[in-house]
Amino acid sequence: MKARLVISLMLVLLVAAPAALAQEPVTLTFWHTYNEISPENQTLSDVLIPLFEAEHPNIKVESVPYPYDGFRQALLTSAAGGAGPDLVRLDIIWSPEFADQGILMNLSQEMPDFEEFAANVFAGPLSTNIYKGDYYGLPLDTNTRILVYNPALMEKAPETIEEFAALCDSLPEGSYLFSDGGTYGWALLPWIWSFGGDITDEAMTTATGYVNGPKAVAAVEFLANMVQSGCFSDGFVGSGLDTWGGFFSGTIVSMLEGPWFYPTLEGQYPDFETGSALMPAGDGGHISVVGGENIVVMAGSAHPEAALEFLRFTQSETYQLEMSKVGQLTVLNSLIENPYFTDHPYYGMFLEQLQTARARTPHPAYNAIETVLADAAQLVLRGEASAQEAMDLAAEEINTLLAGR
Repeated sequence: MKARLVISLMLVLLVAAPAALAQEPVTLTFWHTYNEISPENQTLSDVLIPLFEAEHPNIKVESVPYPYDGFRQALLTSAAGGAGPDLVRLDIIWSPEFADQGILMNLSQEMPDFEEFAANVFAGPLSTNIYKGDYYGLPLDTNTRILVYNPALMEKAPETIEEFAALCDSLPEGSYLFSDGGTYGWALLPWIWSFGGDITDEAMTTATGYVNGPKAVAAVEFLANMVQSGCFSDGFVGSGLDTWGGFFSGTIVSMLEGPWFYPTLEGQYPDFETGSALMPAGDGGHISVVGGENIVVMAGSAHPEAALEFLRFTQSETYQLEMSKVGQLTVLNSLIENPYFTDHPYYGMFLEQLQTARARTPHPAYNAIETVLADAAQLVLRGEASAQEAMDLAAEEINTLLAGR
């Protein structure tokens, strides 16, 4: 009888063990690049993590801030050594590279309710998480660029690129209609996309017929004509012109800028009036570029289910609204009509632009692709090659990068 009782107790303990283990407290590590004394980090550490921990008493979250410089290498090194974090706030341009190396959890396969969360966010930021047809993260925060203009020099924002170009004829003496600081992707892509062009096919297998197609070529030709005619500034070709300085001094009429522009405006130029509008539209529409960060779970996480719970929390309206209040613009469609945003002095236009904003080519070789694109555009804007010649060469080089050669 005693033997049977002992065996029965052992069976009960064995059955109960998994449930007991599931209730064991775990500590997650969350790596990010918020400055340690920043409002973003304070909100995360003092408001949001305590709220999550109160709702999940068996999960603790350790927030680990890192400087941006060296962060990518620290992540790669830690992953290679099997000692990395559970979750990471990852720059969107790194997501395909990290997915390609197999160090991110495939949410499409490992997160049963992924589609539910994916349906709630802006399409542009979401697209930065895709690699070979699967998703390896969700958007955490986002930003984009809108047209900011001086209403004293431009009474009404243009709806189209054609209307925008027509304003060149009425510029005040010594001023520029528009300025930007180079031909890097952040500056060049809104023009290519709004003209209806692209860099590669959707599958990212070829650039031929895309980056050297008629619409992309027309966009680069347009910028070259604007710069060479003196309508747009020569900041595009590295003259060193200070775009913000020119804007606030009244020599630059408009520029594309992100939400970081407005705190400077409020702090240093509180009486300077500005207007805002969508990127002027071409055949492709009003298309700007997506920036921001993704939230990812590392494939080597020792606590994948707990990590997914925190990832879900970052997609809640509570988390997104609190971080938006400290400059981390929401990725949720559902918050567009929230009074905080509808009454906000400048977020509304950014959220509207995010409806059509696109991500930079989500490919592991993107940084090299951008360099090729920027160099080709420089040749055209400097008058050293025709747009077709330069973009044909760019297509060949980008094809090599896409093929991994």
